[in-house]
Amino acid sequence: MRARRLLSTVLVIIAWTSLVAAAPPPPLVSYSKGAFETAQAENRPIVVFVHASWCVTCRRQQPIVQELASDGTFKGKSLVVFVVDYADKTTLKGLNVVDRSTLVAFHGKSERARSSFSTDPAEIRALFTSAL
Repeated sequence: MRARRLLSTVLVIIAWTSLVAAAPPPPLVSYSKGAFETAQAENRPIVVFVHASWCVTCRRQQPIVQELASDGTFKGKSLVVFVVDYADKTTLKGLNVVDRSTLVAFHGKSERARSSFSTDPAEIRALFTSAL
């Protein structure tokens, strides 16, 4: 009986963690191929953030990415930040991304910059700026 209760608790925690990881906090946007292609067709500045909920580096990057996405410099230019779940291997392959904590900057369909595992706010800001 105790083992069953413990298992139930663990499953609830896993389910809750999955739900929390599923939706990125605003102003970040969950990646969808259609929304990404629309932003490209509109020639918008785009940053793709490949994130894994269990990744320590991703967690260090996230507040920096959120702050920049909210920054008037980028928000005023209609920059959109898409978050791709690292488990979405099809999307990763399409973006030619091989690892988590990767940021890719686009302006429309043109890739402008790419960075992996950087947690330096100045480097991440430079990547965002390259999308403009």
